[in-house]
Amino acid sequence: MTAIAIDGPTGAGKSTIARRAAERLGFIYVDTGALYRTIGLSMLRRGIDLSDAAAVAAGLDGLKVSLRFQDGEQRVLLGDEDVSGEIRTAEVSMAASKVSAVPAVREFLFQLQRDMAKSNNVIMDGRDIGTVVLPNADVKIFLTASPEIRARRRFEEMIAKGMQTTYEEVLSDLEQRDYNDTHRAIAPLKPAPEAVTIDTSGDTFDQAVERVLAVIRGS
Repeated sequence: MTAIAIDGPTGAGKSTIARRAAERLGFIYVDTGALYRTIGLSMLRRGIDLSDAAAVAAGLDGLKVSLRFQDGEQRVLLGDEDVSGEIRTAEVSMAASKVSAVPAVREFLFQLQRDMAKSNNVIMDGRDIGTVVLPNADVKIFLTASPEIRARRRFEEMIAKGMQTTYEEVLSDLEQRDYNDTHRAIAPLKPAPEAVTIDTSGDTFDQAVERVLAVIRGS
């Protein structure tokens, strides 16, 4: 099996670029961020204090999070409920950042992610795939762009989905999440030493996909 690890900050386009690259290669696409978002959503629904690591850890008891692939699309399940759309709000994004800093949450999802890579050719994206989850991945890519570009992309995506927000709010949330992700004690966001960094600030979506595919095929 072949494993491709794509890491990078929020709004870098990892999910859309990795999904398209996986389609082109005939691989399974695994969005690990969706798993953390689903745990964040579960905690928010139950009113669990996200700054209380012990409470978050206790909230994992009996929790079932899984991925299902339907017509080539990844769907995320919380128990038996498909929450693929609900996890894409700014509130859930920030919740995901907070719960991902809790060691018990990372341990909870660790084996699930590795098992997917053992049984499928995968492109897996997240924050610590190349450094922690799949340290022996065949190819490691660190995908990034400037904060302003990433915020603009995320803002336009949210507006297209009918969400009410402003560019300034999106940029502020993104910068806060960048800080949280790079400063957490457990598995902070950083490029793996052997990762190829791709800055897509000046690229169109198709150009970014081609650059990622070129790295994968040239490995």
